[in-house]
Amino acid sequence: MTRPITFSREEIAALTLRLQAWFRDEYEVELGALAAQMLIDFLAREMGPAFYNRGLYDAQAVLAGRLDEINEAILSLERRG
Repeated sequence: MTRPITFSREEIAALTLRLQAWFRDEYEVELGALAAQMLIDFLAREMGPAFYNRGLYDAQAVLAGRLDEINEAILSLERRG
């Protein structure tokens, strides 16, 4: 079961301010708070899973690399009889 990506009120407030500033700086458009929050909801719902999955794949790659290092370290401790 997949849960939707959600943010706390504080996170939404911070994201809203950042999105409004970006629209103002990049497009000289004043984006209202409600419109910004609706856009954040859309992006989280429609594109968030792709970014989330990319983060998971990157974390798996890092973990696999570390496990390889640990396995090599353990093998280096092997004693020959």
